[in-house]
Amino acid sequence: MSELGNDFFTAAQRLQQRGEPYALVSVVRTQAPSSARAGDKALVTAQGIVHGWIGGGCAQPAVLHTVREALQDGRARLIRVAPAEAEGPGEGPAAGEKIEFGMSCHSGGTIELFIDPILPPTKLVVIGDSPVAVALAGLAPRVGLPVTVIARAADPRRFADASEVIESDEPAAVAGHVAAGSWVVVATQGRRDLPGLRLALSLQAAKIWLVASARKAQALRDELLAAKYAAHAVSAIIAPAGERIGAQTPEEIALSVLAAVVAARRVGRAVADVPAADEVAVGTPAECCGH
Repeated sequence: MSELGNDFFTAAQRLQQRGEPYALVSVVRTQAPSSARAGDKALVTAQGIVHGWIGGGCAQPAVLHTVREALQDGRARLIRVAPAEAEGPGEGPAAGEKIEFGMSCHSGGTIELFIDPILPPTKLVVIGDSPVAVALAGLAPRVGLPVTVIARAADPRRFADASEVIESDEPAAVAGHVAAGSWVVVATQGRRDLPGLRLALSLQAAKIWLVASARKAQALRDELLAAKYAAHAVSAIIAPAGERIGAQTPEEIALSVLAAVVAARRVGRAVADVPAADEVAVGTPAECCGH
């Protein structure tokens, strides 16, 4: 097995600090002629190899194609790159589960590589200071989701587990604190619902969940459309938010919303495939939990 120098780990650390997704690509088996050896490794982003060695250029198109797919769904893959006339997958790890590619040049040889995606942690933004927002900010970090809370005049003491608390829901005040592509839960529950949704849309969030009943959510969507917000962005708001678990208390509602977030993160389901929580369980304060 090849030895990894400090430069390799430094390069990986830099990618992680920048929040850039990458894959650790490891050579698990070769058949001569091949310039790579079992144990060779490389750090590969969607743009190409950042550091390391996994052999010459013949296998690199297949590696880059597979890395890009793995960074999209977060799933590891085992691939085999061989001349078109090569016989069968042969022996090796997870035989029969390899993704086969034809060699892009004529040097011959066979190489099998394991592609393990390393994704930055999903960051969750919770807008609002409702009881559900408080409960969600406490639960999410326990499943590896750092939380930023945004609410006008929020009391940071109520959000002790949050990574950051921003005490304004004005887009200008939030700019620079939240990266585009974050996942957002609007849990205002009748307290500045429209400002919360406007802020969520301004953040260019990858996903937006709204804690509200279906009726309330539709009324808010109509107001956003009347204010000339893009129809595709408004229709993408997931509401009612959460999985159907019969939630009633703020803590149970937060758990149902968190379950939907985890499902989207782990399973990679499309928004339309994520079930909505019971309307009564995720209503406005007047509709839910006696608040």
